[in-house]
Amino acid sequence: MVKPANAPGQTQATSTPGTLAAGDPDSEVLRQAVAWLQQGREVVLVTVLQIWGSAPRPAGSLLAVTRDGAVSGSVSGGCMEEELQRRIAEPGFPGRRPARLAYGGESSRRLRGLPCGGRVELLLEELRDIQHLQTILRTVEGRGTLVRRIRLADGTASLHPAAARTPSLRLEQGEVEKLFGPVWRLLIIGAVDTARYLARIALTLGYEVIVSEPRPERASGWRLPGARLDPRMPDDAVRALADDPRSAVVTLTHDPRLDDMALMVALDSQAFYVGALGSHRTSAGRRERLATLEVSEAGLQRLHAPVGLPIGSHTPPEIAVAIAAEMTARRHGVSLAGRGNPAER
Repeated sequence: MVKPANAPGQTQATSTPGTLAAGDPDSEVLRQAVAWLQQGREVVLVTVLQIWGSAPRPAGSLLAVTRDGAVSGSVSGGCMEEELQRRIAEPGFPGRRPARLAYGGESSRRLRGLPCGGRVELLLEELRDIQHLQTILRTVEGRGTLVRRIRLADGTASLHPAAARTPSLRLEQGEVEKLFGPVWRLLIIGAVDTARYLARIALTLGYEVIVSEPRPERASGWRLPGARLDPRMPDDAVRALADDPRSAVVTLTHDPRLDDMALMVALDSQAFYVGALGSHRTSAGRRERLATLEVSEAGLQRLHAPVGLPIGSHTPPEIAVAIAAEMTARRHGVSLAGRGNPAER
């Protein structure tokens, strides 16, 4: 078993030691499973292995179920959980060897129908090793990434460092590999009106939200539970908090002295999304300034500016929706042809 180390540039600035940032569904399921195991309860972990057609949850989704029927997480829109609770309550199921169950489809009697019309294959395994799960949680909390490998023949589980571009779930040659990474993080530059709406949406989407605001007069008015302030200058905040592939950076101050500082660092970071608020003219001027500050052409190509999808947004909440939608598309690798400015703002 390999205990993964944090990737270069990653920090543990997310939360107080011993706690997990809210919003990461995998961590919430594992944390609850650990609590149940510590209580002496029997716990089965259910993982979505494969999906065909319309399915309520993507591959890699997790559900923990105790023998007495407690549930954490989800592998469906609610149509499979009750059936799984019934199966897991059966003595000796699934046993030491993981079990594979399929739901949906019409080609086999053993497959039960799903309302959405799709087909889902699940892996069920009994959890026993608390320390194994705690290692995953500590790594994720420290913004590290690892792969949990399950050998289907006997249920042996091991942990391994994640390579670049590791898929969220891989199934082949009698093994299942599930990627565990840190909670998605959004670093917003500027405690402005649009930041409040964007932070609320991002929290709903499961992001950890941090607002970089070095201006005391702005920081003093920030009151949004769940989204914490960071008083450092934007470039320092980006270096410390957003240099990994699960982070996004959005600048909203309209002050080049702050926004450009953040962008100079963010465009050379591992952040999966970097955006800047402004009109087409403002964005063109920003690109010219950044080029003179030795930001590479490749870095400038990464910049989403004007930020957000072109949905005709004008008000701060509408602009926040446009930004969140574009972030979501980028996060899932969806190509958006013909993107542009939601509004001249």
